[in-house]
Amino acid sequence: MKTFRDALGKQNFTLTAQLQLTHQTDRASVLGQADLLGKVADAVQITCNPGGHVHMATLSVASLLLQNGVDPVVHMNCRDRNNIALQSDLIGAQALGVTSLLLEKGDQLANDYQPKTQSVFEFGGKKLLSLAKTIGGSGNNSQFNIGAIITVFNCKPDWQAKSLVAKSDAGANFLQTQLCFDADLLRQYVRRLVEIKLTRRALIMVSVATLPSAETARWVRDNVRGSVMPESVIQRLDQASDPVQEGIEVCAELLQLIKEIPGVGGANVLTPGDIETIPAAIRTAGVQR
Repeated sequence: MKTFRDALGKQNFTLTAQLQLTHQTDRASVLGQADLLGKVADAVQITCNPGGHVHMATLSVASLLLQNGVDPVVHMNCRDRNNIALQSDLIGAQALGVTSLLLEKGDQLANDYQPKTQSVFEFGGKKLLSLAKTIGGSGNNSQFNIGAIITVFNCKPDWQAKSLVAKSDAGANFLQTQLCFDADLLRQYVRRLVEIKLTRRALIMVSVATLPSAETARWVRDNVRGSVMPESVIQRLDQASDPVQEGIEVCAELLQLIKEIPGVGGANVLTPGDIETIPAAIRTAGVQR
């Protein structure tokens, strides 16, 4: 079975695709998506109840993927679990054979979230990174390939990226951006990471998506924390006679541009629309595995 961990060390451009999980997603749906995405990507990412939207337990999804020859990148956050539960899940992931984790503090639940639920946040993101590093082991014998979330922004020329360096120090060896649809801004941001030599310590993954409509693009801009959504992308979708196909084209163009940015090691492709648009964008970009 090819793995994300192996791809990071052997390929110039690593590609993952993200499962679309809802409370209705069952075993058959997971396996169908995994078969579709596993043909075009090095690994498949599994979210962890983003925005408080409940879906099948992440480790259950990971087990299904591993049983069917697809490498999972398992997301975990500090919002939904205390110290004991986090340690339990990390040990469980280790036992299953999970080798890649994407760890984050997690987003706050909306004030009107129902039913009213108490967020945990016993740990911060960097402490969770350190915990995973400890449980997985250190050095070349570490079982876990650990990632953290970063946000692309217009950084100053003297920016030292201290929080990103701290994440690397805590155990992250890949850093994955929030959704970014601005290749120029991304190029400037990553250039600075290259200058401070952070890209020698952690591979940079960029998150992109196939968007089915201008309305969806506006929702991402207004509601997805850390996302970068230029007005030009929204206008393209708004003016397109076939917005779904245009969303595929936009994503494919981004993938081609991202692949050529020095310091970027790969991309994660997701969608809020039809899951089949992910392989369509990857194939259109010519970057499939």
